[in-house]
Amino acid sequence: MLDIKLIRTNPELVKENIKKKFQDEKLKLVDEVIELDKKNREAKNHGDELRAKRNSISKEIGGFMKNGQKDKAESAKLEVAKINKELETLEEEQKKLDEEVRQRMLVIPQIIDETVPIGKDDSENVEIEKFGEPMIPSYEIPYHVDIIETFDGIDLDSSRNTSGAGFYYLKGDIARLHSAILSYARDFMIDRGFTYYIPPFMIRSDVVTGVMSFAEMENMMYKIEGEDLYLIGTSEHSMIGKFINTITDEDKMPLTMTSYSPCFRKEVGAHGIEERGIYRIHQFEKQEMVVICKPEDSKKWFENLWRNTVDFFRSLEIPVRTLECCSGDLADLKVKSLDVEAFSPRQNKYFEVGSCSNLGDAQARRLNIRLRGKDGIYLAHTLNNTCVAPPRMLIAFLENLLQEDGSIKIPEPLRMYMGGKDKLVPKKK
Repeated sequence: MLDIKLIRTNPELVKENIKKKFQDEKLKLVDEVIELDKKNREAKNHGDELRAKRNSISKEIGGFMKNGQKDKAESAKLEVAKINKELETLEEEQKKLDEEVRQRMLVIPQIIDETVPIGKDDSENVEIEKFGEPMIPSYEIPYHVDIIETFDGIDLDSSRNTSGAGFYYLKGDIARLHSAILSYARDFMIDRGFTYYIPPFMIRSDVVTGVMSFAEMENMMYKIEGEDLYLIGTSEHSMIGKFINTITDEDKMPLTMTSYSPCFRKEVGAHGIEERGIYRIHQFEKQEMVVICKPEDSKKWFENLWRNTVDFFRSLEIPVRTLECCSGDLADLKVKSLDVEAFSPRQNKYFEVGSCSNLGDAQARRLNIRLRGKDGIYLAHTLNNTCVAPPRMLIAFLENLLQEDGSIKIPEPLRMYMGGKDKLVPKKK
């Protein structure tokens, strides 16, 4: 959410930013906010005048009573009562205007960073850098479910019976590999100085609207019926929400956290839940990175975060690349975002395995997350990034480490989490 002062003083900048995001239908919101804000400030000023008048009259009442001027005192009391009634109406009007302004402000997108490429959608994202040499072996790389089935590692039929499409049972060596990747990711981030958290997996609506846009909320979040609770789509939600309505001394910055959680997503409007695959699903697990920092440090931390993901994947011998998200592919709260994509030798292309985002002060403004410095109190900046999110990452792992004999190579960093195994041997061909 933007600072209302920016819309008052530079509405054309806000409109130009909306155009860069190809959301012209939102242009009218800027003018509506200006008009509503003007009415709200006029109402506030009128209220202040009425309160000053009421205070003045109230002081006169005592004098009237002291001098025996009862009629004047009663008349003054009636005037005060009249002012009180007018103030009550005015305050109710202000509440409505405040809410109307807020609802529009929540939809107006954050000002994007000047380095963000301009484009309509993800087809216009820009490749920044590749890490590792993509290799397509001479032998066939089967579909990931077919690979998993050779290890008797998945049961999709049972999950359809218990939960429907978009769910799965992992078992045996594959389930262990899935957990090993998460355990390694946890320790990888701890070794880089991040504090490990396991957060709540449900959050209240005021936190939901603080960490994401309405469009994201509608397409992602599962609501707990009859309660003011939502299942989280990522641990970023509850980790940022942890700091709602707080003031932290700036000398404690940055706060660098890594959090594990299951993630639950409706995936409305996505490319379809897979009937026979684990790429796009309703439930998965993730190791996340979250940073709260001073505004001047957020660009540096953005670079640090996405490089952590690259280093993690490269330590497991998986080629990756980074893509700069264009303006039209940025969620409304994001200032800048970069996707990390892993190489798929089966498809000879890259696919997304993580997303790194700088949200500037957008979440901090919505959730009232502030810092205290020598010059006063100001809004923090927030950032987040995926370290790893199996089972999507599991697909990249299986495809890139599948050997010609059907076994899966276990890179050295994972072996301690896999009972010392250096490979997985299929149970059936």
